[in-house]
Amino acid sequence: MSRTVARTRIRSYRDGRFVLREDAVAGEEPLEIRVGGTSMAVTMRTPGHDVELVHGFLHAEGVIAAADDVVVARYCDGVDDQGRNTYNVMDVALAGGRVLDPSRQRTVDGTSACGVCGSASIDAIAQRSRHDSPEGPRLTPEAVLQLPRSLRDGQTSFDRTGGIHATGLAAADGTMTLVREDVGRHNAMDKVIGAALMSGGLPLAESVLVTSSRASFELVQKAVLAGCGVLVAVSAPSSLAVELARDRGLTLIGFTRDASFNVYSGAHRVLGT
Repeated sequence: MSRTVARTRIRSYRDGRFVLREDAVAGEEPLEIRVGGTSMAVTMRTPGHDVELVHGFLHAEGVIAAADDVVVARYCDGVDDQGRNTYNVMDVALAGGRVLDPSRQRTVDGTSACGVCGSASIDAIAQRSRHDSPEGPRLTPEAVLQLPRSLRDGQTSFDRTGGIHATGLAAADGTMTLVREDVGRHNAMDKVIGAALMSGGLPLAESVLVTSSRASFELVQKAVLAGCGVLVAVSAPSSLAVELARDRGLTLIGFTRDASFNVYSGAHRVLGT
């Protein structure tokens, strides 16, 4: 079994009795991100698509703007007690021999719940964004309602574990083009944005980001920095997420269920509103 999904023995209570059996759980391991050998952050993530994750993370942090800003991203000296590589340390070399600005070094680690938190200032986020708010895309209500279903179809690890988030990249008609899963909702989005950056797909001016989780400030921040116009969440947004979305012209949609959704900002991108 891959490190994305692990097996564990459990006692399951069913029909009035306990049964000993195996169960699948989502993999979770730390990833230390280094730039030029200097440790920048540690985040808890589900192993897999780590290069995309690192590209997306560094883009959100303002360290890189395009794929060619990275010369190489490689695993390095993370070893277990038997000397085997854990693939939990990744070092990135920047183009032109650039080194990490000391102001970018982190003093706290991240968790799979909240991520390695970025700036708490909306003004700072606005200043760092490289992309203007896009005109599109325009979505019909039917396309919005299709997005969680399309995302769910791509959640293969969730099918096995029931405990992993997902982010999808979709077209305006609701067609899902890319899905990434991770125990951290922020990591799942970094993987998607990192994949788009590596393929030359930023800004995401005509695309929609879809998350299986609530819409936090951090997820809205990442969508804005990627030049995306629409973020659709299955669950609720936070107050600061709504504030940032309105400030930056992002269409933020939440509580997207079988036949209903709420538009919290940017209603002009949803037809019929």
